[in-house]
Amino acid sequence: MSSERNIQSHLFLSPAKVNLFLRVLRKRDDGYHDIVSLMQPISLYDEIILEIEKGTGISVECDNSSIPIDKTNLAYKAATAFFKAAGINKRLTIRIKKNIPVAAGLGGGSSNAATVLKALNEITSANISKEDLIKIGVSLGSDIPFFIIDKSCIAKGRGEVLEPVELPRFWYVLVNPNFPVSTQWVYQNLNLTKSRGDINIAISKVFPKDPIEIQGLLVNDLETVTVRKYPEIKEIKKVLLNFGATGALMSGSGPTVFGIFFDEDRARKAFEQIKKDHTFKGMAVFAAQGL
Repeated sequence: MSSERNIQSHLFLSPAKVNLFLRVLRKRDDGYHDIVSLMQPISLYDEIILEIEKGTGISVECDNSSIPIDKTNLAYKAATAFFKAAGINKRLTIRIKKNIPVAAGLGGGSSNAATVLKALNEITSANISKEDLIKIGVSLGSDIPFFIIDKSCIAKGRGEVLEPVELPRFWYVLVNPNFPVSTQWVYQNLNLTKSRGDINIAISKVFPKDPIEIQGLLVNDLETVTVRKYPEIKEIKKVLLNFGATGALMSGSGPTVFGIFFDEDRARKAFEQIKKDHTFKGMAVFAAQGL
């Protein structure tokens, strides 16, 4: 009888991220690219409910039909890898409520996987170290270690070499044009220039407060690729700047664009103005704070 089933149900929040800086250095022999990026988690969350009970088997449910719920789902892969590493067998149901746009440059899938790894470690009291959780994450996806650390970081290598940094808790207004962009497609169409002498790999740990300096820092090598196919990204950046953002940039491989604000009032005002602007009809608009 169902009343006899001992099901533990737990809710976890899975944050998005923005790339304040993303330079692509070179293509690696393994097919990935070496990058340098400054990333900050933000207060835009997917909601993940884990239901765990005796038995075996993993199932995924999601309110967004574009998300696979089979063994290709990153959260499914994370749970499988965790149980193997911990030597545990459980029956697990993963329910995902998507608030982070999909294939949007905000790391939603990677965040879901990292959240499942950390959550299962907590629920099962497996006591796997953060370092070992990161090793599991690296095997599944480049951004997953960042979400396991869960703080602002400079990311190097293919994204898995992380150095935590202190950043102001900026406010962001994010505009997603409501179409997905494949990260693989963007990298395949990236034209790496021969000269990379302008890259300052040793990013200062003191983030600049001067608007001109911030605008100079907000660089994304992937943006030119995505903008060629979707010129509206450039228009969204202009509007965010017109509405008072200190700077604006496409996050990751896109197509989401964020505007950066120093205070909540200006961010909220811009958010409300953009939500009302008919130009953005059909687009997803969010206000979020850096974590």
